[in-house]
Amino acid sequence: MAVVFVGIDPDTDRDHCPTVWADTEAQEILFQGWKPDAETQAQCEQTSPANGSVPDGEAIIRIPARMIPLLREACDAVERAQLR
Repeated sequence: MAVVFVGIDPDTDRDHCPTVWADTEAQEILFQGWKPDAETQAQCEQTSPANGSVPDGEAIIRIPARMIPLLREACDAVERAQLR
């Protein structure tokens, strides 16, 4: 596994910090974020084309819009790894 730290929420308090990593080997992006409240979770599940609720091995997380540049950077890192 080649996990590369991409960035952390620029407004973090260092205790509750959404974070982004890129796994260039698996070609995946990893997130740490806030869990949605029950109402938001239910809305996500109701509007998803998937059947049923989110499985135990998956999660819905919230990432603030101010982290969009970090998400782009993570996408670029994974895409570059594909080209090697």
